[in-house]
Amino acid sequence: MSLNSQPEAALLAALGGRCIVLIGMMGSGKTSVGRPLAACLGLDFADADTEIETAHAMTIPEIFARHGEPYFREGERRVLARLLAQGPKVVATGGGAFMNAATRARIAEQGVSIWLKADLDVLIRRVRRRANRPLLQTPDSEGALRKLIDDRYPTYALADVTVASDDGPHEKVAAEAVQALMSYLNVHPVP
Repeated sequence: MSLNSQPEAALLAALGGRCIVLIGMMGSGKTSVGRPLAACLGLDFADADTEIETAHAMTIPEIFARHGEPYFREGERRVLARLLAQGPKVVATGGGAFMNAATRARIAEQGVSIWLKADLDVLIRRVRRRANRPLLQTPDSEGALRKLIDDRYPTYALADVTVASDDGPHEKVAAEAVQALMSYLNVHPVP
């Protein structure tokens, strides 16, 4: 897909200046899917976690260790507010961002949310690639991930759109996100 096609141009018009906001668990592919999705639509891409790390000159695990999760979540809320106010782009959030009611309300006002929903087994395979996930620093990381899923999936289900994130190519998931957005925004290809 390319921006030159009428459906993508119609999709951008239907967004009306709003951001596309990717939510989901760690390992669900928000960054990996967000980049090709943004490229497909000719939008900028922003990763909230990267923005936070840049602002603090620390990694997220370092922020958690030095300041704790509440401090990180407050910074995350501020960063997302700034990104959403900058106009249309694709934004990858941190896994806990959508759990904040104020952030959810802001996303609803200034964006369209897409939940990249992944099964536990997919998430486990993906998160094992990065051993520095602060919320999984426990002897039972699989149990911790399962608890996060139980806690978060009901809230993630409030997203405007849900797209399955499986082990296929990220470009395929991005294309499915475009189709889901078109359906949600009632954009139809012109015959």
